[in-house]
Amino acid sequence: MTALGPDAAGARTATAQARVRAAHARLREVDRPEVWTLLLPEADALAAARRVDQRVAAGEHLPLAGTTLAVKDNVDVAGLPTTAGCPSYATDPRGRPGPAPRTAPAVQALLDAGTVLLGKTNLDQFATGLVGTRSPYGAVRHATRPDRVSGGSSSGSAVAVALGVADIGIGTDTAGSGRVPAAFHGLVGIKTTVGLVPTDGVVPACASYDVVTTLTRDLATGARATRIMVDAGGDRSGRRRWPADVRLALPENPVVAVPRGADLDALAPSWRVAFDAAVAHAQAVGARTVEVDVSGMLAAAYLLYEGAILAERYAAVGEFLAGSPPDADPTVAAIVLAGASVPAAAYVRDRAALVTARAHALDVLDGCDLLLLPTTTDHPTLADVAADPVGVNRRLGTYTNFVNLLDLAAVAVPVGVADGGPFGVTVLARAFDDQPALDLAARLLEPVTGDGTPVRPGTAAPLVVSGSVELLVVGSAAQPAVRRALVDLGGRCERRARTSEAYALRTPGVDEVRSAGARCQRTPAPGEAPTSPPYLHGHALTRVAPGAGASFAGEVWRLSAAALGTLLASLPAPAALGPVELADGSWVVGWSCTARTPADAGRGAGPGRPAVLAAQGTR
Repeated sequence: MTALGPDAAGARTATAQARVRAAHARLREVDRPEVWTLLLPEADALAAARRVDQRVAAGEHLPLAGTTLAVKDNVDVAGLPTTAGCPSYATDPRGRPGPAPRTAPAVQALLDAGTVLLGKTNLDQFATGLVGTRSPYGAVRHATRPDRVSGGSSSGSAVAVALGVADIGIGTDTAGSGRVPAAFHGLVGIKTTVGLVPTDGVVPACASYDVVTTLTRDLATGARATRIMVDAGGDRSGRRRWPADVRLALPENPVVAVPRGADLDALAPSWRVAFDAAVAHAQAVGARTVEVDVSGMLAAAYLLYEGAILAERYAAVGEFLAGSPPDADPTVAAIVLAGASVPAAAYVRDRAALVTARAHALDVLDGCDLLLLPTTTDHPTLADVAADPVGVNRRLGTYTNFVNLLDLAAVAVPVGVADGGPFGVTVLARAFDDQPALDLAARLLEPVTGDGTPVRPGTAAPLVVSGSVELLVVGSAAQPAVRRALVDLGGRCERRARTSEAYALRTPGVDEVRSAGARCQRTPAPGEAPTSPPYLHGHALTRVAPGAGASFAGEVWRLSAAALGTLLASLPAPAALGPVELADGSWVVGWSCTARTPADAGRGAGPGRPAVLAAQGTR
């Protein structure tokens, strides 16, 4: 498995100050004032960059040093107004008057990690739209095709990144507001499972379904920023955490659901051709695709704007818009104010309908690892939207509006060209299967040779899940059953390693490892023997005196806490899990035998002591 990291994405060696100067030079070159609602003076951005460079020079590790940030203006930044695309909202007592008292935790975490803020970006007012034209600050034109829409509602952030001004664009995504502009600009848009990233300091669109998202030019940067935001502080009362059995990797040959032909009728002809090519690409990088009926998912989308869920939009900003502010966008105001008349019983009814729709979606995806869809349907012009603002917007949300309602994670990636511009797909996953979705996205971004062979087979995205455990498996490379067992447990092979010269090797016997609790097991192909439960002929280590044994080669895997517990419960005596010393002096969990030597007496954490495993190798 090859991880996409800084080298793959292009290592950043410039100082933060140099990057800010380059960003402002690019700003002057492109001259796109409609992208921004507020642009910080270059001197202020340089002062912030200078502080980042000083921290780096002092030895501090800042994973986002040397990058620039654009923040959608419905997200708070301390000392700056939050307009949500409506200037009077930042002055009216019914809105958010005055500068924000504190920065939204998701953004603060990025700033603490070394990125430098350039300014606040334009959006479809109150994050209501997928077109990027519903703003008194002006319609945000596409970065390279000025007669086309930029996509919204995170329009300004997407264009700032696409133009090379910002490296990370912060958006929000309730119905596709990060994914659609990503598709139009050939960007990566990461929308996590609802509730993982804190939404404190965000003007709500539909508070139950809002997600703070990233827009980047490469997957590695987006994944790093996403992990930082997921791990951010803030109010934990409404937050969700990674489950104990979270999957950390995509199988080598995943089963990927794709829609039936009838479910693709909304696509423009050239976009249908491009999607068929994307499915072929997925197959070339190892996926086995199966057609499924997604019509029920598509139907659920109507509840967001045409059902009682609309009441959430009124609850967010309806009182303000009911005062008829002069800078309200008329289309947005009409949509939001319609939520005032929703009866409470209708809201309860539609929330119950969503519970049923979610269960149906899980049934449709049963036996599949992921779902692959086109991100949107076509790329309209500004004139198209002006002629039919609601109809065009509804069409663009065909494959995005239902995603948060059905509690799915999503990664939008560019995979080709359609109608003279970028074409993108979205990898969808069950809640908390964000990492497998990112891994397939990484594979889709990899080129294939003329005969359809991946250039870098097994490519994986950087890990966005924290709190996993490292496990050393000796001899696993020669044992397919061992690898399959770990894959079925959602494990992730990270690197090769060697033990210190303090071990002897034993083979305790045949160890049955059951993959109980695995979130989504691969369905065997026709004629293929089932692999669960797999039988594992494992090699276990016995620690001897330092220097008196040998150094053994193995692989370091990452597992969730629950997966490690399942593994531990499956091992027969005398096999156990315990700390193993690597050749570099670090310690990880490994297969061992319970025999101990006097050399281990003072450690208190020797082999055969599973009570201390959770503290070993976590991050």
